[in-house]
Amino acid sequence: MLLGPLLVLLLLAGTGPASAHAALRATDPEDGTVLKSAPRHLTLTFTESVGLLDDSFRVLDPDGRRLRTGEPTHAQDGSETARVTLPAKLAQGTYTVAWRVVSADSHPVSGAFTFSVGRESLTTATVDTGPTEDPATKSLYNLARYLAYLAAALLIGAAAFMAVCRPPDAPVLLKLLRASWWTLLGVTLALLVLRAPYETGEGPLGALSVDSLGRTLTSRPGVVLLARLGLLAVAAVPLVRPARQRKPYGWGGAALAVGLAMTWAAGEHASAGIQVPLAMTSSALHLLAMAVWLGGLAALLVTLYRAHLTPATVTRFSRLAFASVTVLVVTGVYQSWRGLGSWDALTGTTYGRLLTLKLVAVALLLGAAALSRRWTARLATTADVEAVDAETVVRERAQERVREPERELVPAAVGGPVPPESPSPRTEVPPAVDPHRRALRRSVLAEVGVGAVVLLVTTVLTSTLPGRAQAEAAAGAPAVIGASVTNVPFDVGTPGGHGKVQITLDPGRVGDNSIEALVYGPDGGVSVVPELRVSFTHPAKDIGPLDAALTDKGGYWSNSFLNLPIAGRWEMKVTVRTSEVDQVSVTRTVVVR
Repeated sequence: MLLGPLLVLLLLAGTGPASAHAALRATDPEDGTVLKSAPRHLTLTFTESVGLLDDSFRVLDPDGRRLRTGEPTHAQDGSETARVTLPAKLAQGTYTVAWRVVSADSHPVSGAFTFSVGRESLTTATVDTGPTEDPATKSLYNLARYLAYLAAALLIGAAAFMAVCRPPDAPVLLKLLRASWWTLLGVTLALLVLRAPYETGEGPLGALSVDSLGRTLTSRPGVVLLARLGLLAVAAVPLVRPARQRKPYGWGGAALAVGLAMTWAAGEHASAGIQVPLAMTSSALHLLAMAVWLGGLAALLVTLYRAHLTPATVTRFSRLAFASVTVLVVTGVYQSWRGLGSWDALTGTTYGRLLTLKLVAVALLLGAAALSRRWTARLATTADVEAVDAETVVRERAQERVREPERELVPAAVGGPVPPESPSPRTEVPPAVDPHRRALRRSVLAEVGVGAVVLLVTTVLTSTLPGRAQAEAAAGAPAVIGASVTNVPFDVGTPGGHGKVQITLDPGRVGDNSIEALVYGPDGGVSVVPELRVSFTHPAKDIGPLDAALTDKGGYWSNSFLNLPIAGRWEMKVTVRTSEVDQVSVTRTVVVR
C-alpha cells in the first residue's frame, strides 16, 4: 500500500529544480566584467572536483553564433577546475558562456555567465540553463536509485538475518534473496544505461546512443556501477546452488556486503569534500547498518507471516537491530556534521530541512522498534512458560506409559486381567494464533513502512546540495553576482507620456561599472526618447552628482566606463525628456557593494 504514494512522491521530486553537489565558486573572467583585451582561456572553479563532458563549454559571440573552442580540460590548480581555450581573436562585444560539468558525487550541474571585450553590446544569444536534467530522465534515474537502495537493503539484510538469527525455515527467505538480487541487477543496468542522458540533460532516448554508453563505461560513475555488477555476479553463486549444497553465509558474504556498500560511498556525497577516506568508511558503515536493520525487518516480517519462527530467532534479531541502530547513530551524527557545516544550515538550507525530516522519520522508526522489542520479550517469556509446561506434560506421559504394563498384569477380582481402557476420541482443535505474535507482526509491519519512507528521504537527500558546500560557494563568490537592475517609472503628465526606464548597473560594485538603460513606453515596447540623463549622488559622503554620460546607441543608452568610487547607498537621478518641452526627473536608491 505504501509503494504507490512513494513512487508518486519520487516522481514529483524529480520534476523540481535540479540540485547538484558541486557549486560554482568563481569564474575567470568574472561574470559581467568588461575586459580591455580578449582572454585566451575561460576557467571555472568549483567547491569540489568535477568531471568534464565533450560539451562542457558553449561560448556564443555577440551575434549568438557558437565559437569553436578547444577541448575542455582541468587547469593546473586541480580537478576542482574546468578550462577551455578560446579563439585567438575575439571581436568587441558581449559573449555568453554556458557550461555543464559532473560533480564528484555523480550529479550534473550547469549554468551560464557573460563577459565583454572592449565594450558591452546587446547580444541576441539566448541560453537555456535549466533544468540541469531532463525531467523524464531524472524521474526514471531517481526511481532506479530508490529501487537500488531498497533492493540492496533486502539483499544484505535478509542474508544477515539468515546468517546471524538462524531461522528454522529458510526456503521462504531464499525467495526474498533471489527477488532482491534480480531487482538490484535490473536497476543497476538501468542506471548504467540512463547515466549518459542524465549527465547531458537529454531525454531517455539518448540512452540508445552507442557513443554515450561508451563514454559512461569509462567515467567514474560508470566504473562504480560496473564494479557493482561484478559483485552481484559473485553474490549469485550461493543463490543458484541446490539447497543441500548451499553453505552458510560467512566472511565471504560479509566481504561482498562491504563491497556493495562501497559502490554507493564511491558515487555519493562521501566521495567529495572534506575527510574523504573517513567519510567513505562512515557512509559504507551507515548503509550496511541501514540494510541489516531494515532488510532484516523485512525478512522477519516475511518469516512471521509465511514460516515457523522461534522466539530465539526473534531475540537474536532484536540484538542485531540494536547494534545496527548504534552504528547508524554514530555514523549519522558524523555525516550530518560533515554535510551541514553549521547549525544555521539545519533550517536555512534544503539539505538541512530534508535531514530534519529524515531524523523525524528515524525517531518514529525507533519508536516502532521499541514496541517490537517489548512484544519480543513477551513472546520469549510466553515461549519459556510453554516450554516448561510441555516438558511437564512429556514427563507425566512417560510415567503413565511405565505404569500401564503393571496394571495389565494385576488380576481382576473375578475373571482375568483387566483389559486396558480404549482411549476416548479427541476432537482436533486448530491452534490459536498467539496474541503476542500477532502484535509483533503489526509492529514489525509498521517498522517496515516507516523504513521505506526513510529510504525515500535518503534518496532525495543524496540529490541535494549539502549545506557546507552551499556555504563554501557563497564564501568564495564575489560580493555581487550579476548585475543590478532597477526599474524607474516616469510620467510627464501628457497623453502617452508615461512608461519606465530599465537601468542595468553591472557589476554594481566599487570601481568601474557599465550602465545600460532601456526606455519602455505605455504599451510595454521599447520607446525612443530625445534625451535621457542619469546621475549618481552619495549624500552621506557628499559625493556627486556624477554624470553617467549616457550615449544613445540606437534603441538603448549606455556607457561602459562609469566609476563609482565608494560603497554604500547612492541616489540615482533619472531624467527623461519625451519632447522639446516635456521632461520629468525621478530618483531611486541603489546599493553599491
